[in-house]
Order: sequence, then structure tokens, then C-alpha cells
Amino acid sequence: MEKLDIIAAPLEEKSLKLLLFGAGELGKEIAIEAQRLGMEIVAVDRYERAPAQQVAHRAYTVNMMDANAMRSIVDRERPDIIIPEIEAIDLDILFEFEEDGYLVTPNARATYAAMNRERIRELIVASGVKTGAYAYTRTDDPLEFRDAVEKIGYPCFSKAIMSSSGKGSYFIRGREDIEAAINAARYETRGSGEMAIIEEYVPFDTEVTELAVRHLDEDGSGIVTTFPKPIGHYQIDGDYHSSWQSPNVAEYLPYHVDEIGESAGKDNDNDRNRNHDHDPDPALAKEAEKKIYEAARKITDELGGVGVFGCELFVRVKDGSVEVYANECAPRPHDTGMVTYISHPQGFNEGGLHVRAAAGLPIPPTGTRGGYRVFDPIAPAASHVIISHAAGFDPEYRGVFDAMAVSGVNIHLFGKPLAYHSGWIVEERMGIALAMGDNAFDAKRKAEVAAHKIMIRTAAEREWRGQEEKRMHVVE
Repeated sequence: MEKLDIIAAPLEEKSLKLLLFGAGELGKEIAIEAQRLGMEIVAVDRYERAPAQQVAHRAYTVNMMDANAMRSIVDRERPDIIIPEIEAIDLDILFEFEEDGYLVTPNARATYAAMNRERIRELIVASGVKTGAYAYTRTDDPLEFRDAVEKIGYPCFSKAIMSSSGKGSYFIRGREDIEAAINAARYETRGSGEMAIIEEYVPFDTEVTELAVRHLDEDGSGIVTTFPKPIGHYQIDGDYHSSWQSPNVAEYLPYHVDEIGESAGKDNDNDRNRNHDHDPDPALAKEAEKKIYEAARKITDELGGVGVFGCELFVRVKDGSVEVYANECAPRPHDTGMVTYISHPQGFNEGGLHVRAAAGLPIPPTGTRGGYRVFDPIAPAASHVIISHAAGFDPEYRGVFDAMAVSGVNIHLFGKPLAYHSGWIVEERMGIALAMGDNAFDAKRKAEVAAHKIMIRTAAEREWRGQEEKRMHVVE
């Protein structure tokens, strides 16, 4: 890879052209950051007016599982950089693009591995990072599926092999949940639902995403890895709901977020979770931070290439020592990483980091810690999802003024032209609330309150509906 020193104006013969396969909310921020650097953007998605299509120079709407459709766009546009943003694309053709001389970010092999749960799990094991027990099963054979579940033991998780954002996942508490888990894997996935992975439930203290960035060093002579501070988060029904980050990781590492099953959506109103009444342990936090960087480095070195990698990790304290388990790794910016839209300086959020790395630009660290290059956030911050409980086209939002009337709070609405819901392809995340605070949990509270001021209605469902989810929340 060569360092980038000259950028021509977009839409000119020598412009630097970036093509996105997948134009959702993560792709939109990639496109915006690339636009700031004067790059030319082409955005491809499965539906018209997808978020990144709205800010791109050109847009295409095709079935991205169709290799011929992908090939026709690449042959026409001849991009300098190809960025796969979602799993629901034909992954095999990425190798052909590389053979033809195109730069696939991070690379075709890493994308092929990381966008399939079986391949990424085997790669993580090969890297030497610890994982929970797991087994694979077909979803069209209920007996095979049940045997795999009972081999791992209850409770456990079932996840479609190819999907994203928790779609096709199910938390299995007992045999009575198996049929629902099979249906979720087969019919609610964003990719292939023919196979599922059954994963052991690891009773972790905190789930984190480490946004490891592989990129050219400041001399342009070699690839190095820089580590933003770990991002704490929780999921509900397998999907990201809130994330947070702070310069002082002792605020949330290690930290007991939930009781067994709660991260999968079990309702639990324990005061410790709501009030975050805990005693920070700087020594354990320092140990956790170093082991998170170590695990992410091993996984991303195994994947190779350049760009942001969203490494999902479980952190827990056992017998007075920190253990880190790997869950998955995305070869691109991560939904939990949207907190960096406010916690990092302009140009250095996860979208900007991905663009810099892909284009051959440097990412100077803010310091080093334990031998690792570290990029510190500018302030404690948090994100919280804004979900539509109404389905249909032409969504409208109410409460934006009140949500943004608090110091340090911002609202990002993704501009999706429709809100899917039950019975459709699930696509109900419509925006996020972002907040800075005195500490990570103050920011988390502010973001949650702001998000819950937003109400949504669509052309089909005219009743205003607010944010109805309460599980795992800070505020009553």
C-alpha cells in the first residue's frame, strides 16, 4: 500500500473514487468523511434513498447478492477503493476485484472471513484469543439443531451464520425456545439462514467493542495498529442499544452490567444496573485495557489489510484477574462505534478512521499505553438508539427540539425513507442520540433521556409512538 499525497477534485478524471457496497448509516458517515477529503463517492444499496446514497455523488440500487450486478457497477465506475459495508453481498466476487487490481478494504480475505460467523470464529481460534464453547448446525434439521444446543448447554445463543446487527439471533433459555431460535435464524437474518452457530453464554462483566485501526504509519513505510479506547455497550434482543466511551476506562472496565440473560433482553430492574453504583478499580481497568488491545491485535493481525475492525469482546473478572473472550469481528466500522461521532475529534470518528486507513493516510496516536498506540476520546460520551415502532414510508420525528435542548446532546437522524418492522426485513433503527457528560454513565443517562424524547410516525401509521424499550435502561 502506498501513502496518499495528492487528491484531485471529485468528478474529475483523476479524482479518488470510493465505492460503498452497502449504504446504510455506517456507510453514510464514511461517505461524509470521504467527502470532507474531496473524494468522489459511489453508494450502492438494495433500496432507494439509503442513507449514504443521499450524500454520494452517484447511487445504484441493486441486489448485492447478485455478483453480476456488482461486477457491472465496478466495471462502469472503476473505483480506487471498494468498501463492503454489510454482510448481505456476494463475497466471492471481492477476490475477483482484487485480482483485477482494485483495493478492497480491508481486503477480500478479511471481508470474506469476518462477514461469516463460522469463518471468523475459526480465525479467532487460530489467532489464539479465547472464545466460549460453540457448535454449528443446519437450521432445516430440528434434531441436529437441538443436539447442538444441548451440547453447548442452557442458556446459550443461536445466531445465523451470515447476518448483522443481531438479526437472526436468539437467546435460548430452555428447550421451549428452540423452535423460535430456528425461525429467527432462518427467516430474520440479513444474509444466509441455512446454518447457525450455537454459542455458550459467557457471564461477562462488560461487553466491549475495540475499534482497532490498521493503517500506514507516519512515514508511510509500514502498517501499524492504533487502538481507540474500548467502547462499552449493551444489546437488547441481540442488537446494539447503547454504547459509551471515556478517557478514563476505570469508569466502566471491568464493570458488572447485567445478570445472566439480561444482555439478551431479559427484564431485570436491579438497582446496580440502573444507578451504576460501583467502585472503580484502576488496576483491574488497566489490566482489562491492555488485554483488550492484545486480543484485538491478534485478531486483526490474522485478518490483515487496512481499515477499522470492530472487535466484539467480553470482559470479566475471575479469581481476581481479568479475562477477555472474543465474540466476533466486523471488517468495518461498527454500530456501537457511532459513539465516536461525538467522543472523537472531527475527522477521527470511526468513519473518518476507516477512510484515512483505506486511502493511505496516517493516524497519529495521542499516546502509547502498555506498548500499544492509543487514540484517546476528547470527553466521556455515549450513544443511544432511536427506534421506530411504526412501519411504513415517510417517517416523521417529533420531540427533536426538546431532545437537543440539553447541553452536550446531539441527535443524528439517518434519513431512512421507510421504517421496516415485524413481518418485514427488520430495519427499525432510525437514528441515535449522542451525549457528552461528566463521566461515561452521566453521558449514557443524557443520551438515553434524549433518545426517549423522540416520537415517530409514518404515512401508514399516523399515531405518534415513542421509544418503548425499557430493559437495561438507566432512567426509570
